[in-house]
Amino acid sequence: MTRHRPVALALVAVLLAACAGGGAGTSPGAATPAGGTTVPASGPLTATIETPQGSIVIALKPETAPIATANFVTLAESGYYDGVVFHRLVPGFVIQGGDGQYGKADAYDAQRVGGGGPGYTIKDEPVVGDYVRGAVAMARTPEPDSQGSQFFICLDDLTGRLDKAGGYVIFGQVVSGMEVVDAIAAMPNGGGQANQALDPVPMTKVTITRP
Repeated sequence: MTRHRPVALALVAVLLAACAGGGAGTSPGAATPAGGTTVPASGPLTATIETPQGSIVIALKPETAPIATANFVTLAESGYYDGVVFHRLVPGFVIQGGDGQYGKADAYDAQRVGGGGPGYTIKDEPVVGDYVRGAVAMARTPEPDSQGSQFFICLDDLTGRLDKAGGYVIFGQVVSGMEVVDAIAAMPNGGGQANQALDPVPMTKVTITRP
């Protein structure tokens, strides 16, 4: 989860100002990221990721990760993730995707994928919950406030293997389609530190369902 490099632009200030409010253990009001998207502070909020292997349904966590959730919803509803691949496959650990800069299926840059983002980064927030199988969390570098658009899905219970101090904010949990996640993880990868997918699977469409 360390290949993502932050790209700080003025837009991040807008996003942070709009998303500011309640952290872990609070009941914040609706978070409104750049673009005016309102994310409910409570109630079922889900994301469905369609892929050629099937669909993955994620229950999002606006109560405990309001900034990351608002960011993900905004990007999804803008179509940012459509056509973006899962570029990193680490069997028994995670699959990672969301690099809309270098990871679009129709303009895939194998040399740079994993290093791009949406053109801004978002503010850190406390990590609430555990890195259990199916947990969905933001990818980042060791630098503060370096999350953008990339995220990963845990393939196993990684409690004790992933340190919460790393700042990988958990903003969702897979509730349907873990067999699809496993199928993507089983695709060929190049090994090494990057574990780059050799035949990367795209997210054909990401749809948000609100309460």
